[in-house]
Amino acid sequence: MNELEYLKGNVAEIEISYKNNVKASERYRVRSSKDMYGLLMTLFNDGVIDHHEQMILICMDKANKVLGYNIISSGGVSGTVVDPKIIFQIALKMNASGIIISHNHPSGVTTPSDADIRITRKIKDSGAMLEIPVLDHLIVTSEGYYSFADEGMM
Repeated sequence: MNELEYLKGNVAEIEISYKNNVKASERYRVRSSKDMYGLLMTLFNDGVIDHHEQMILICMDKANKVLGYNIISSGGVSGTVVDPKIIFQIALKMNASGIIISHNHPSGVTTPSDADIRITRKIKDSGAMLEIPVLDHLIVTSEGYYSFADEGMM
């Protein structure tokens, strides 16, 4: 076996895919944080919202219609790991024009923590560099939500 054949067999192939079965005309349009909260309440796994934290990514097209979602991470009672690289890997795969991030607070308190504010800023800055704006970050509970955009924090 020559060196080129060896290299080809020992280098991983990168595959990028995004499967969308929803016609553009049938995509859910988000007009407000209330619309997004309604959608998120259907996406958080049963019982999770009051049990442990999850981060969900919503990818949007130019018309504020939902391209798709991904559960970025599941954590413990008081936190979950959020890796901006994973968020934007998915957003780029989906060719998103914007994203909305969301996580739940099992405590029922919607007020953002200092860590919530820092990660939002970090993800927002990363999105600006990639020209994928972060449109909002919602902290959700089974009884309500906090929108960073509504509160002027985006």
